[in-house]
Amino acid sequence: QVQLVESGGGLVQAGGSLRLSCATSARTFSNYEMGWYRQPPGKDREERELVASIMGRGGGTGYADSVKGRFTVNLDTAKNALYLQMNNLAPEEAAIYYCGFETAKTRVVTWGRGTKVVVSA
Repeated sequence: QVQLVESGGGLVQAGGSLRLSCATSARTFSNYEMGWYRQPPGKDREERELVASIMGRGGGTGYADSVKGRFTVNLDTAKNALYLQMNNLAPEEAAIYYCGFETAKTRVVTWGRGTKVVVSA
């Protein structure tokens, strides 16, 4: 099973930026659909919101409407890492951010432990 470790979270002022990283044990990515999800305080795991995704095969990306134009997801296969650049953050975007790798064949999602993002007003 692929291992995922997120980092890069922290405290940022509203309007600020953060870059999240997800280090992975995966060495090939064509079998995965990869994404960044967030789970706000008080929400259950089932309420995690997919904010950005990238296809291992083809590299196509997708974004939630609320983050389009502000968030950018990219995969660096040389570093075996997934990134999420977040700009112009708002307080309501404070959450635990997780990377998730969904195996295209089985649709099983593997999660990291998450990284906490706090946005002060």
